[in-house]
Amino acid sequence: MELTLHPSAKISRASGREFAEGDRVVSHLLREPSGEVARHDVLSSEDADYAKPGFVFCSWTVDYKPRRAGENPGLALKLTAENLFATVGDPAAEPNPGNTPLLQFLALLLERKRLLRPRGLTPDGARQIYEHARTHQLYEIPVGSLDEGLFRKIQGQLDLLVGPAKAAGQPVTPAT
Repeated sequence: MELTLHPSAKISRASGREFAEGDRVVSHLLREPSGEVARHDVLSSEDADYAKPGFVFCSWTVDYKPRRAGENPGLALKLTAENLFATVGDPAAEPNPGNTPLLQFLALLLERKRLLRPRGLTPDGARQIYEHARTHQLYEIPVGSLDEGLFRKIQGQLDLLVGPAKAAGQPVTPAT
């Protein structure tokens, strides 16, 4: 799975107000009516009234940090499963229960690819701790059962991002 994920915006999509360092910003990854996957950033205080123009795949909230001079935002523009996990599961991001099934699925996928290493449970047993193999960043993901119900919950989200699964016997056409 590879898509383009634009870097964080400098202004709120809802009001056009420029973000200031420390503002709470809600980012929505969504599929617009045109079919494009886009990122919409709005101030947290404006989010409830912001009419999203398409299906919201996932959302996360972080404190805004302006880009430093010389920083190249283009380096991390490719949205891979690893980048999506790091963005949505960022320990600095405000937890969003709607993202939990997706994070559990991505953690399983990345663990199988040996990009995440399980490091046990939190003391209360409610979250699994994972260590990112390259950066050694720790992520805490709510524990859940990896059953058919989990995959049903995220099927629609995955269909919107990468397209629906092909039915058995249907020819697979390469992406261009």
